[in-house]
Amino acid sequence: MIDRLNRSFESRVRIGIMAVLVVNDWVDHATLRRLLEVTDGNLASHLNGLEQAGFVQVRKRFVGKRPNTSYRVTASGRSAFQAHLDAIQELLKTDLKQ
Repeated sequence: MIDRLNRSFESRVRIGIMAVLVVNDWVDHATLRRLLEVTDGNLASHLNGLEQAGFVQVRKRFVGKRPNTSYRVTASGRSAFQAHLDAIQELLKTDLKQ
């Protein structure tokens, strides 16, 4: 059963990123950093890992004259995260008294 847990989501930061992204469309870097209370470097590292796994899409653009980086969950990221949550739910239902 534990083999169904996805290693890409073993970090509390990555779980936080995915939790925010699955319920929002695009979320900018500053908002994620504020919500998750992490440093820019720590957040960037985890986002890069999720992007490399194909779970997060990155959009870089300018808003006015300021650069803005935003993220959203991909379809495969949404599916993988839901499967991870389902695996956790199954573990929570495990009855060891049998």
